[in-house]
Amino acid sequence: MNTDAVHASPLAPEWLAVPDNLNVLQAPMWAAGVEKSDAGEVTIDGIPVSELKEKFGTPLFVMSESDFRSRARAFKDAFDEAFADICGGVDVYYAGKSFLCTAVASWVAEEGLRLDTCSGGELAVAARAGIEGPNLGLHGNNKSDAEINRALDMKLGRIVVDSLDELERVAKIASSRGETAKVMLRLTPGVHAHTHEFIATAHEDQKFGLSMAEDSTEEAGLSAAEEAVAAATSYSSIELLGLHCHIGSQIFEPDGFAVAAQKLLGFLAAMQLKYSIVLPELDLGGGYGIAYTPVDTPRPAAEIAQAMAVVVRSTCAELGITAPRISIEPGRAIVGSTTFTLYEVGTLKTVRVDAPEAESQQGNVTYPRRYVSVDGGMSDNARPVLYDADYSAILASRESSADPQLSRVVGKHCESGDIVVRDVYLPADVAAGDLLAVPGTGAYCWALSSNYNYLARPGVVAVRDGAARLIVRGETEEDLLNRDMGVANV
Repeated sequence: MNTDAVHASPLAPEWLAVPDNLNVLQAPMWAAGVEKSDAGEVTIDGIPVSELKEKFGTPLFVMSESDFRSRARAFKDAFDEAFADICGGVDVYYAGKSFLCTAVASWVAEEGLRLDTCSGGELAVAARAGIEGPNLGLHGNNKSDAEINRALDMKLGRIVVDSLDELERVAKIASSRGETAKVMLRLTPGVHAHTHEFIATAHEDQKFGLSMAEDSTEEAGLSAAEEAVAAATSYSSIELLGLHCHIGSQIFEPDGFAVAAQKLLGFLAAMQLKYSIVLPELDLGGGYGIAYTPVDTPRPAAEIAQAMAVVVRSTCAELGITAPRISIEPGRAIVGSTTFTLYEVGTLKTVRVDAPEAESQQGNVTYPRRYVSVDGGMSDNARPVLYDADYSAILASRESSADPQLSRVVGKHCESGDIVVRDVYLPADVAAGDLLAVPGTGAYCWALSSNYNYLARPGVVAVRDGAARLIVRGETEEDLLNRDMGVANV
């Protein structure tokens, strides 16, 4: 490949550069242990992707267990060290919504983390994995009575309450059982995170949390957040542990986390003084970004921990309060980069696209864009169609010396928005039967997967020490038909 003669396509986004070498895996998008063999094939812990395809089929989620454990342990160790002199360490809750199965839940526990859940189903996975209730939390803006009762049955360490209505319901259910529910209040501190609007969760106009704005309740002079504190302290069936916030997801800039911590600590201090109570815990959520493309710059766990510790330490000193026990909730930052999705290429076609406006003024100018269809799509990765999320891809089954060609990797579903990778340079000789690998698919891909067009959801393979095993079996057509209560099952 003569990269000197290859120019960037005018159709490519500004951030996408022509790679110097299409055969090189670009860190930090890939898990530790993912490499290219001498023959140019992607391997994980020495296992070639062709072998994984032969044994497990495609599409396939391929996860490095060792990398998952290492990232989980890195968060726990880094935050414990950074906060040792502040509050004796940090409780790290893995955000199960990003990816959860019984194997992953057990890894979380074995690495010393706790588990955050968002539904009765996720609680069921945790129970099946043998995680004890005190090491679990339950989120959600609309918990059912059954989920609240299950949380109490399991003696959960925390129920994160999202509204005044829910606080009353939790109090009533706990009281009817003669029990006390351990509760944290999720607040919206009005922090606008630098991320997609659908995954920013701390501004006022959205469904999550209790507003800290003073005009957010009919009670004169009280915010919804303060009204919840006052109500919680009045219920004998509620043990108010503290406060919680989460400003969004896929965030790289540290300023939003700092502002949220300052706001929450100031509110905590004010509530302790006004209501003569001690709120011993503060959860600062998660949302730390990962690398989906070569231009993404994720921050190491130690750097995140030290930056947050500086803010908490100085703010508590300014307020003259004892620091609460801090907890955080990384999900994507642990599991996202541990996994890539393996696809087989099917059909290919090249279309001519009008030049960008600046160039089109010079006449009728068009440029080629190649569509590379794979055997999965939006049913195994809904993030591009939901959030315009960017991904990368590499030819995984062989090396190529062909020139780079701007490509769009698309799925096989009956939707024009069925895009897996919107813009990527792939070798011009990519052909049917080749394997592509898309990195960074550990978080919110399998978790959001569907059976659209009656495609069976892919399996998940965990690789460790040179051995691969299924941790989630791929579905079969029989699995899909077994739920159909039509003529065949009468």
